[in-house]
Amino acid sequence: MRSRTAQPGFDAGETLQPSLPLGNEAADFWNAVEKRDPAFDGKVVYSVASTGIYCRPSCPARRPQRKHVRFHATSQEAEAAGFRPCKRCKPNEQSLRDTYAAKIALACRMIEEAEAPPALAELAAAVDISPYHFHRLFKAIAGLTPKAYAMAHRRKQVQTSLANSRSITEAIYDAGFNSTSRFYDQADAMLGMAPAAFRSGGIKAELRFAVGQCSLGAILVASSDKGIAAIFLGEDPETLLHELEDRFPNAVLIGGDEAYEAVVAKVIGLVKTPATGFDLPLDVRGTAFQHRVWQALREIPCGTTATYSEIAGRIGMPNAVRAVAAACAANKIAIAIPCHRVVRSDGSLSGYRWGIDRKRKLIAREAE
Repeated sequence: MRSRTAQPGFDAGETLQPSLPLGNEAADFWNAVEKRDPAFDGKVVYSVASTGIYCRPSCPARRPQRKHVRFHATSQEAEAAGFRPCKRCKPNEQSLRDTYAAKIALACRMIEEAEAPPALAELAAAVDISPYHFHRLFKAIAGLTPKAYAMAHRRKQVQTSLANSRSITEAIYDAGFNSTSRFYDQADAMLGMAPAAFRSGGIKAELRFAVGQCSLGAILVASSDKGIAAIFLGEDPETLLHELEDRFPNAVLIGGDEAYEAVVAKVIGLVKTPATGFDLPLDVRGTAFQHRVWQALREIPCGTTATYSEIAGRIGMPNAVRAVAAACAANKIAIAIPCHRVVRSDGSLSGYRWGIDRKRKLIAREAE
């Protein structure tokens, strides 16, 4: 009779499929089992040789000994290996997390298809969840509240309509607003500038800038009337200025005066002594997803780091690790939005827009 421990599956150094190298995944999966992490449900199941049962990583049953555990890509693979599903976590059925995710996805579609943002009670009733529970679930899964999601969707509609419509009035109604006054009440928050300026490509938007030197090399700081819109690091000041022109091609760039030098000095002070914090307003421009990532970055305490997967988990999207990395790379406000504090799962340094050496120096300085 064949021993249970010889049954198919994979452990450290093995693979889910012949073409899929695991690397550190087996260790990550076991860590998920120890923590009963629901974020790994649906990614993998584990079987226990001593019981002949397979479970989800989040199963509340008593944790088995590591030596008896094997991991499988799917429940079908575990059952083909001779294991039967756990009656507590039911790994062969849709998880509660997946059920809730489907309900929240339905609510998102309702928001996107509605002419006006639906009320919270209406959305909750449509997915058969109490309003209080629905609000908590929506924020946990989507990463923002239903109201914020509706605003982000409306912002996207407005931007698209302004780019494609023959007039601003036409764009207002194409975006679902039933009056121009309601649109103009929200336009500044949605666009970051006047609708006419947005429609013309930001031609009338002004950015004041200055270039200085710090311990990391050249530094460029640029601000709109709302706050700091860019902090670039590099070797050559002229290169940084060209990058600013590329990033804001239609803005009017104005060289900083003596008063603006105080703003640059405060940014340089943040480079020297990061623990002092940064209280200048920021003009953060990006997608709703990027805003969520960048806010999570600002919540990483000085002197510590976080992994890309941890950031993805904090915004309620554990599978969006690559998208988180892309949002970090798209960050235009170095240091103040500390994307340098994000590292790989093994603690090693990944790419940094302004150079790995600068990232290493920033992390080391903050750890002092």
